[in-house]
Amino acid sequence: MAKEFTILKSMGEIRKLSPVMLVMGVLAKNAESFFAVREQLRKIYGEEELVLEPFDFTFTNYYVEEIGERPIRAFIAYETLIARESIPGIKLHTNEMELEIARENGTPGLRPVNLDPGYMTLGQFFLATTKDQRQRVYVRDGIFVEPTLYFEAGHFHAFDWTYRDYQSEKYIQYLEQVRSRLAFRLSTGVPYRLRATLQTQVKKAKR
Repeated sequence: MAKEFTILKSMGEIRKLSPVMLVMGVLAKNAESFFAVREQLRKIYGEEELVLEPFDFTFTNYYVEEIGERPIRAFIAYETLIARESIPGIKLHTNEMELEIARENGTPGLRPVNLDPGYMTLGQFFLATTKDQRQRVYVRDGIFVEPTLYFEAGHFHAFDWTYRDYQSEKYIQYLEQVRSRLAFRLSTGVPYRLRATLQTQVKKAKR
């Protein structure tokens, strides 16, 4: 009986997970294509938390045939937090968006826009994917997640499998800002854009 009690006592407590922040990577043939899909995404996922505006994507020529010779990259983090188990549905939906945009562009099978949804926790940043690899974990409906960056000693760090562009200073600086806003939201329950209002309320309460 004593042995059984010891085993039960050592079991980890199952806790409800905190919500996470949706981060959408966008790769597009030009800024016009980005701004068009940005409006579509805003209607679906709501208020934007933090945007990394379009810049030239020069890390690989992998997308030249599909997107063009001078694609642009941008990121959008959304204010409304999500459950991490919702990422497969989001990835499936963005895949459909890519195909619809290609059809509207008159290039079915060639995507002028590539959408890469991921999510941020306080400890890691994950990307959703349809492709299986040793480091990827299956979730459901043909969708895997890959831990892409981990947070330690005040900064994000890459794994040995992390895409080269996600190891860049530009990406990491942006994602660290996103993490700071997520931390604020989880600790206060208030969106970062309302921080001034919260600070005013706290000052009044102390009087």
